[in-house]
Amino acid sequence: MRAPLLFVAALGVLVSAAPSGPVRMDDAAEVRAARAQQNEAIARRDFDAVATFWLEDVQVTAGLGFTLHGRDVYRRAFASDSAIVYRREPDNVQVNPRWPIAWETGSWTGRGRGGSGSPLLAGRYSAQWVKQGGRWLIRSELFVALDCSGDACAWAPRAQ
Repeated sequence: MRAPLLFVAALGVLVSAAPSGPVRMDDAAEVRAARAQQNEAIARRDFDAVATFWLEDVQVTAGLGFTLHGRDVYRRAFASDSAIVYRREPDNVQVNPRWPIAWETGSWTGRGRGGSGSPLLAGRYSAQWVKQGGRWLIRSELFVALDCSGDACAWAPRAQ
C-alpha cells in the first residue's frame, strides 16, 4: 500500500505547484526559446550559463548510457568534454494544460570544437521541463546516440 500513498503525495505536490490559470499558448514557445538560449551558451562554452537551465537535482542519461545526477555534476561533464560542441534541435514540445510540466523531443548532434563540420555524434533526445518562478527549467534529459563518425566511434559505452 505504500506505493499508492507515495503516488498520491507526489500528485499533491504537482497540483499545489500548478499555475493558477490555464497554460498560456506561448509556453511551448518559451521552452523552445530556452532551449535555443542554452544551445547558444553551449556554443560559447559558457557552462555557468548552460547550467542555469537545469534544476539543482537534474537527472541525465547521456548518449552512451552514462547517468549524471545534479546540476554541478552535469556542468562538470560539459566542461570536461572540451572536444565536442553539442546542440539540441526540438521537433516537438508538448505542455501539460493542467500542471507546469512540458515534454520536449528532438535530435541532437555533437560536432568538433567550433561546432562546424559533420557531426561526430548524433541521436535523439527527450527532456522534461518544469515551470518554476515563471521560468521553464529542465528536470531530466535522456539522450540516445544513434550515429557516430571518426574517432567518436571508438568510444564505448560502459559495461553494465
